[in-house]
Amino acid sequence: MMIMMFAMQCCCLAGSSAAADAFVQTGMATYYGDEFHGKKTASGESYNKWALTCAHKKLPFGTKLRVTNLKNNKSVVVRVNDRGPWVKNRIIDLSFAAAKEIDMIADGVVKVKIKEIR
Repeated sequence: MMIMMFAMQCCCLAGSSAAADAFVQTGMATYYGDEFHGKKTASGESYNKWALTCAHKKLPFGTKLRVTNLKNNKSVVVRVNDRGPWVKNRIIDLSFAAAKEIDMIADGVVKVKIKEIR
């Protein structure tokens, strides 16, 4: 019985540790303009405005992020496939489809929280 309880505690601690190590960042987000549709991203993929993708300065390509619009609490899961944004005080560029999901098209720039999904 003691061994089983110890094993259960270890599993719970391991799960919370992994979640605690996930990358989290808060800051301003923008989205790609239509003129980028079809152009090559830093990963070599063509930018598709209808795909749920994003640009981040440092996170590895393929990283999945939950992006939450802090104005309305809507969120979307995106995959990093490009580098940027290169405008000061911006932490992420979203595809048009991702921006639409979190209702930021009219605002253009919104404060978001991004969290890595593992």
